[in-house]
Amino acid sequence: MDSRYDFVIVGGGHNGMTLAAYLSKSGYSVCVLESRLEIGGAQENAEPRPGFRIDPHASVLYAGAAPGMEQLELWKYGYRMSYWSQYGMGLTSDNRAFMSGNRWTYKEAAETLRPFSERDADIWAGMMGFIFPHLKDILRSTFWTPPYPVDLDVEQKDLPWVKTWNEASGGALPASFFEGSLVDVADELFEFGGLKAMMGIGAWYSGAAPTWDGMAPQAMGSFLLNSYASGAPKGGMHTYAHAIARCAIAHGARVLVNCPVEEIVIQDGRARGVVLADGSAAAGKTIWADKAVVSAVDVQQTFENLVGPKHVGPGFMQNVKDISLKGGSLYVLHVVCRELPKFIGQAQEVVDQHGYPGSVLYPCDDWDSITKQMREVYSRKKTPTGPENIAPLPVLMPTTYDHTRAPDGYHVLSPIYIELPPPEYHVDGPEADNALKEQIKREMLDMLEGLAPNMTGDNIVEVYANTPRDSEFRNAGLVGGNWYATRHCEDQWWTQRPLPELSRYRTPVEDLYLCHQTSFPGGLCLMAVAYNLMHILIDDGKVEPADWWYPSPWHITDEGNRVPASQGGK
Repeated sequence: MDSRYDFVIVGGGHNGMTLAAYLSKSGYSVCVLESRLEIGGAQENAEPRPGFRIDPHASVLYAGAAPGMEQLELWKYGYRMSYWSQYGMGLTSDNRAFMSGNRWTYKEAAETLRPFSERDADIWAGMMGFIFPHLKDILRSTFWTPPYPVDLDVEQKDLPWVKTWNEASGGALPASFFEGSLVDVADELFEFGGLKAMMGIGAWYSGAAPTWDGMAPQAMGSFLLNSYASGAPKGGMHTYAHAIARCAIAHGARVLVNCPVEEIVIQDGRARGVVLADGSAAAGKTIWADKAVVSAVDVQQTFENLVGPKHVGPGFMQNVKDISLKGGSLYVLHVVCRELPKFIGQAQEVVDQHGYPGSVLYPCDDWDSITKQMREVYSRKKTPTGPENIAPLPVLMPTTYDHTRAPDGYHVLSPIYIELPPPEYHVDGPEADNALKEQIKREMLDMLEGLAPNMTGDNIVEVYANTPRDSEFRNAGLVGGNWYATRHCEDQWWTQRPLPELSRYRTPVEDLYLCHQTSFPGGLCLMAVAYNLMHILIDDGKVEPADWWYPSPWHITDEGNRVPASQGGK
């Protein structure tokens, strides 16, 4: 085993492997150290029954607009997509349905809103018709651009990503957009409660609660990430992870699994390498980094366990310990069945006309259908129980667009979600969700039968479930059992994530950088953390950009200057 590389990356999840692909393609020697036996982190597929692939964690593509899709040329390494005919369908409690559409089908989706609100149908078609041609710029300026320097003396209205949202939306955004919540924005734009609920649940399950002030751009952006990509990797999310890994390995990266790290070696205030833990495949071995060590594990583990208090100040360490994990976590249900859901009345007519969507939300009536569950999770910090508290139910149906996920004659509904508190914050203790695991499963199956009466009896072949506690033990990267690790609220996003002094991926330890979902922009398999970190590594002189690299044209360096267009900004 070699013991010296340009870069050593601790953690082979989505962000660590993406950075390895970027760095190795740039011509640098890279070693990735993963504690588990498999890379990819939450980009995981499980096959609990031979031939049936379920999604215990990540499930759909959010990275359709990612520069990495082009820069890393993932199609050369086996990456393929399966696309939805429609992004999602909302189903009201009285069995009426509407579609949200995507960047190809938004006009026909708008017509499904017309029976609920003529005004909303016209606004949706007009607004999406203006936004979608500019959506790549909107999303890249929001997610695929490093957060601006903390001390940048620029008014919010003049920040590059704010100007992009305003210009690309053609003035369609309400005045409350940058200061308010998604609830404020949707209430100002639309009449129909079901459409508001669909936008809200799409944002919440992507990381940003629709009720959080100051997070409307991120919440609406999360919803639009799905609309832009409008599909999932063919064969499941793990095929996406393998394409990234193949890219990294093809360019010379070394990827070592079963290699947990004991500590990050710091000499004279600089990160110099890592020492492998006793339980690793090469126990006690030191692997040196000539340019930098990158931690692709969560910020608290990085400093509390791998760096240790002797290398950073006590005030900084306390700030790290105080970072909130009080976001939501997920109880995830997976159903193997013989028939796809058959809906009732007008809802089935919408499906017959437009095709099965990638997901269904039920019941999708109004804000109350979301806020009841949010009240249980965030305010009471308890497990939502009873149909009145666990609605609405997002049901993803991957075999409607990807027939590799189950044998002929069968389907999987995976995942089916509800939000729960992180185990560490549950009012009844960290094992409370597991104690209620079977009850929650039964209540969710009862709701599924209410959605589609054929989802019962012999049609259901098998049911699997993972609680937040299960997910946390299964995959150490899912801190608190969730996919975004720390809460996506205004005081833990933008330049506040995870702390202002860490927001640009640098740390108080020289040559130690962060590349994890606890950094900006957070969870979801976006390839964004690694892409954004590349800007900082280039700014710091650690990496010389190659001809194929192009930076975000909205990037602001620490000196307050935009990246020159001559570097190839697109």
